[in-house]
Amino acid sequence: MAHITVLKDEAVAALNAERAGIIVDCTYGSGGHSAAILARLPEQGRLVSLDVDQTALEAHPATDPRHTLVCANFRDLRETLAAHNIEKVDGVVADLGWRSEQFQASNKGFSFSAKEPLVMTFGDPETHLFTAHEVVNEWDEANLADIIYGYGEERAARRIARAIVAAREVAPIETAAQLAEIVAGAVPTFRRRQGIHPATKTFQAIRIAVNDELGALNALLADGFALLAPGGRLAIITFHSLEDRLVKQAFKGYAHDQLGVLVHKKPITPSTAEVAKNPRARSAKLRIIEKL
Repeated sequence: MAHITVLKDEAVAALNAERAGIIVDCTYGSGGHSAAILARLPEQGRLVSLDVDQTALEAHPATDPRHTLVCANFRDLRETLAAHNIEKVDGVVADLGWRSEQFQASNKGFSFSAKEPLVMTFGDPETHLFTAHEVVNEWDEANLADIIYGYGEERAARRIARAIVAAREVAPIETAAQLAEIVAGAVPTFRRRQGIHPATKTFQAIRIAVNDELGALNALLADGFALLAPGGRLAIITFHSLEDRLVKQAFKGYAHDQLGVLVHKKPITPSTAEVAKNPRARSAKLRIIEKL
């Protein structure tokens, strides 16, 4: 299934790219937002696109002289831009969702049905403190339950953690498909009949822990706003409540301190037509703040 960029027009319109000098796309992915930005960017403008996954950059190379691709985590935005002699920017956008390609033959265990090793790192596993395999097979039951509940907001966290520990005592849990089956067997029966896969929240929690996604988002919220020139905008698309809560609180704080102004009081969500075309967009929320 080809990736469909979520809230592309809304996010790009929010950046006022046609009047911008420098814009940063923090999550290049399949290049959807970047392509739309380039279509609006002035001839003298510049776009810098980041992605922690080198395969994304290789799959969609830059073809415009105004466009620079960088393999980097957006948590290192300040250092990355400094390395390219950029001190201030006019717009920053981040789409915290998934590329479809990350589910399809990633060989990192992101998909529930994949007989792939449990890795779940966005970039090179060697740059991470631990992988999903270590979380599942080495962390104690209490820590497992805490992250599944805290990062996945999974009510059956303790039952799932108990089942994971029991399973690994028999044999190590090696693949995503194995883990998904264990989780599905641990949740209440009615949950297995619902539309969402019963392992969704557990996989989300482990992935967040492995990649320190919330820590990276907090760094982006601080540095992304600090790097904006007056009148510049920071636009972030989230897909679950933990992310959206962090963005909402940070933007509210900037507005309260009279450092920025909310472009919209409520988040922008996908239209009915967009959700019909791309069901993965249904939980997306776009929040935008402008620096004063």
